[in-house]
Amino acid sequence: MDKKFNIKDQLAGIAALVAAIVAIGGGFVKYGEVMTKLDTIESRNTVDYSAQIAVLEENLTELCTQILEPTRRNFGKPMIITSGYRSEELCVAIGSKTTSQHAKGQAADFEMIGLDNKSLAKYIKNNLVFDQLILEFYTPNDPSSGWVHCSYNKDENRKEALFYNGKEYTQWSI
Repeated sequence: MDKKFNIKDQLAGIAALVAAIVAIGGGFVKYGEVMTKLDTIESRNTVDYSAQIAVLEENLTELCTQILEPTRRNFGKPMIITSGYRSEELCVAIGSKTTSQHAKGQAADFEMIGLDNKSLAKYIKNNLVFDQLILEFYTPNDPSSGWVHCSYNKDENRKEALFYNGKEYTQWSI
């Protein structure tokens, strides 16, 4: 199996997240316009992955209904999802961990057009239940810098808010 970074895997992961948003009626894209990573897994293998796929679908749906859709609805702006579900192979290829919540379908990295990422993170911290919220690569004098990482775990949410400057994580009080 080729372990090189495959942009198709990343795009398919984003498509899976978009498909989950669409499935709950909150997206801007028609379901038929996206191909999901989950469909690709099923069609390429003879191994039965239905249990794992069901968990990913459940986690993605929870992430969408608890975090992404309420946020999009609150601001009434399009959401740009730069990273959603990632396979374990893709996590390794981009320098992430296989234990990442992205690999479980529990996390997304995103921004909103015309909205300061700190304001976006502040809304989530003050209004939603989340597991981990990270304002990544944010520069105070550049409101469009960085992005927001947010995860949701239906079993336990730590409400951990962090800042990541590219070198270290620090507790972040918004």
